[in-house]
Amino acid sequence: MDFPRLPLTSDKLLFQQLAELGGQLVKIHLMEAEIENDCSFPIKGSNLVEKLAYKEEKVYINQTQYFDHVIPEVWEFHIGGYQVCEKWLKDRKGRVLSFEECSRYLYILAALEKTREVMEKIDEMIGEFPIL
Repeated sequence: MDFPRLPLTSDKLLFQQLAELGGQLVKIHLMEAEIENDCSFPIKGSNLVEKLAYKEEKVYINQTQYFDHVIPEVWEFHIGGYQVCEKWLKDRKGRVLSFEECSRYLYILAALEKTREVMEKIDEMIGEFPIL
């Protein structure tokens, strides 16, 4: 499994900037951050998670219902060896999603997009390892 690594630096300004970005990630992952979200769950229905499919930025949970505007990078995002979006729904297969669960999944989608953005900023800042 590929877990995040904590880069160390003697550059105080770089350390402060990285710590701030790390703090943003913590808030995002603890669901404490307010994040804009382009994703939606537009079709009313049973909310039953039956057969998952990803097609044209839509994550289908059954034949008619889907989460919309899910970019491929978010759908394919892995943490700790798991494809987050797919695993969350697979864990609920055969169940009816509540309003709260639909809202949570929409937050997860937005959180993964924001996480990608923050990770890109971190990668730009640190460049190649080791950073001294």
